Amino acid sequence: MPVPVSDLRARFPAYRRTLDGRPVVYLDGPGGTQVPDLVIEAIGSYLRDGGSNVGGGFATSLVSDRVVADARSAMADLLGGRPEEIVFGPNMTTLTFGMSRALSRAWQPGDRIVVTGLDHDANISPWVAAATDRGAEVVFAELDRRVPTVDLDHLESLLDRRVRLVAVTHASNAFGTVVDVARVCRAAHSVGALVYVDGVHHTPHRPVDVGELGCDFYVCSGYKFFGPHVGVLWGRADLLAEITPYRVRPAPPDPPDSFETGTLAFESLAGLTAAVDYLAGIAPDGGVDRRTDLVASMTAVASYERELGRRFLSGLGRFSGVRLYGPPDPDGERTPTFAIELEGWEPRAVAAELGRRGLFVWAGHYYAVEPMRRLGVLDRGGLVRIGFVHTTTVDEVDRLLEMLDALASG
Repeated sequence: MPVPVSDLRARFPAYRRTLDGRPVVYLDGPGGTQVPDLVIEAIGSYLRDGGSNVGGGFATSLVSDRVVADARSAMADLLGGRPEEIVFGPNMTTLTFGMSRALSRAWQPGDRIVVTGLDHDANISPWVAAATDRGAEVVFAELDRRVPTVDLDHLESLLDRRVRLVAVTHASNAFGTVVDVARVCRAAHSVGALVYVDGVHHTPHRPVDVGELGCDFYVCSGYKFFGPHVGVLWGRADLLAEITPYRVRPAPPDPPDSFETGTLAFESLAGLTAAVDYLAGIAPDGGVDRRTDLVASMTAVASYERELGRRFLSGLGRFSGVRLYGPPDPDGERTPTFAIELEGWEPRAVAAELGRRGLFVWAGHYYAVEPMRRLGVLDRGGLVRIGFVHTTTVDEVDRLLEMLDALASG
């Protein structure tokens, strides 16, 4: 099922921006995506029509009650869970710090926490801090530098009955590498450990099914999949019921509300539901239900993005002085996110030069400190990161290749 790229792009006001008379090219999706008109209208409508806090029993409060319920339902459809398993917060990092504190109440000296050398620091530092406070040990699953990805054989060798939790990414925000999370979950559960998955970078690019993965927690961020800045955590219902979160005394005592500290951003939740509805409408599978449409849409997205990846990697292979960090096969286990290094260029200088020409990319470590350090590029400014999404066009890929060729040749 094809992705109607031109029709979809027309729904993004940000794509009308120009620089020196040419449309700009957004290649910074791994750091945050633009939003369609549906999301903008949903946020504006909530603010324009008037809203109140939840639980009031009057008209505008009932609207907020419905907004929260709709957002839980939407995210359950996106991730393959149930609405009562969806927790909201300001961002993935804050949610992870909160969950790490709640889970670590039961940790003690002698326990072990496994993190990986591939992960974004938001799935490392919270666990390190919580383990340190409780006297537990943190061990790193090493990076397979050839890809780079998590060395799953090494990760499995770390697992024993002392391990309480494994924190792992579903896809690297730095290199696009997709990790076999289902294998990690099977191995971790065999020794009684929980698995906390950072799905921030995976969610915009492929279907997610937390049941098939077999994980215990899955976190993502709305602004990475064409929505507003909202963090989302899915947790198994039985686990959420067992965990005692840190909360103020008047807060609701039962999950998922008990994990949500303070008042939620209701206008952003309205936008979050709209973002999920937008994704469901990319390539609907007959309108049976939103979950079915989402799977069909994200499957189509993954297929189209692989085409973009093939074109980019084929073109990149013709240049000298350009090194790719990440899977070289666009048809393999990767998202359309590419980390590169140009000989003779500082990463930030490459990003600045491309930016002057209207192509927006990131440079640095993008909070993926551990893999950058382990690859030996952290101290020299990290890498240049290029990210495609389903609204990226073939012409934009060609324009990027032309500009990279000019920089590499000059």
